[in-house]
Amino acid sequence: MPDLTPQWPLAWSIPVFVTAGLLTVVGSIRMAGLGDTLADRTGWGEAVFGAVFFGLATSLSGIVMTAVTAASDQPQLAYSNAVGGIAAQTAAVAVADMFYRRVNLEHASASLSNILFGCVLIALLALALLATYTPDVTVAEVHPVSLVMIGCYLGGIRMVRVADARPMWDAVDTRETRRDTPQSHGSLDRVSTRGLWGRFLAVGLSVGVGGWAIGAAAEGIVEATGLKAGFVGGVLMGMVNALPETVTAIAAVRRGAITLAIAAIIGGNCLDALNLVVGDAAFRGGSLFHAAQTDELFVTAAGLFMTAVVLAGMLVRQPRGWGRVGFEGVLLLGSYLAIVAVLAT
Repeated sequence: MPDLTPQWPLAWSIPVFVTAGLLTVVGSIRMAGLGDTLADRTGWGEAVFGAVFFGLATSLSGIVMTAVTAASDQPQLAYSNAVGGIAAQTAAVAVADMFYRRVNLEHASASLSNILFGCVLIALLALALLATYTPDVTVAEVHPVSLVMIGCYLGGIRMVRVADARPMWDAVDTRETRRDTPQSHGSLDRVSTRGLWGRFLAVGLSVGVGGWAIGAAAEGIVEATGLKAGFVGGVLMGMVNALPETVTAIAAVRRGAITLAIAAIIGGNCLDALNLVVGDAAFRGGSLFHAAQTDELFVTAAGLFMTAVVLAGMLVRQPRGWGRVGFEGVLLLGSYLAIVAVLAT
């Protein structure tokens, strides 16, 4: 596969990296309103729509980053971008919680769909770790576990849809519970469904273009500075990768779309885990999973831990907690800071 990125000097790489990051912020704010409206218009609901369509749109930049860096023979950068984005986005749950002052965000947004998508994410990350301990073989340049991960994701979506139709578990309603019910969306209610989809896709594609620029800039930063690929991919690219989900979640919280806020993060994380499949297909040097080194595997394991913390928060449903963000919020922020510290050393 040809190199998809030019080798940019540091003087170009840093401004492009920052500018493309800002593009993802602007696009994500716009997608919050469009996604909330489409969730009601299509009848899919905030949890499923947020995890699938919203997650795909906000993950486009990360998908492109992973594909570009893997195709350019930077497997550690590609792998760490995907799992680093998951860690940063999971920490974003605590950030979004700070913008919802009524009660702990996980308390208000607990739903069977969000919990099940969290389980799917744990399964995907576990499969990625397991792949590193399997024989280093590929079929049509793709490791067999990549196909298993795709099947796991598709099966997970079906499981969530069936569970929504015939739930066997439900969160107890409290005074602060925010159920997913249709609401007014202002001027967007006067736009046709086709028009909404067109705008949604256009914004998502613009975010994807930003992802290409970020991937190219990141390669230039690694080459010019000598920084570890695990740090640049897992922290710098991971933070930018997480920007769409983070900004979207905050915007959704401010609009009152609480379920959508959590679904966008967890669903985006599931698709970021599938980024490893994209990177595996784009990498021509063998299996991407076996190219992962200690830093990349460390961040993968940290993503598993942080996802378990989010699920615990939705199950315990603490109304108020440490620093008014709940025990899980403090643990998530502390975990992410620890990840950054380890990768920086």
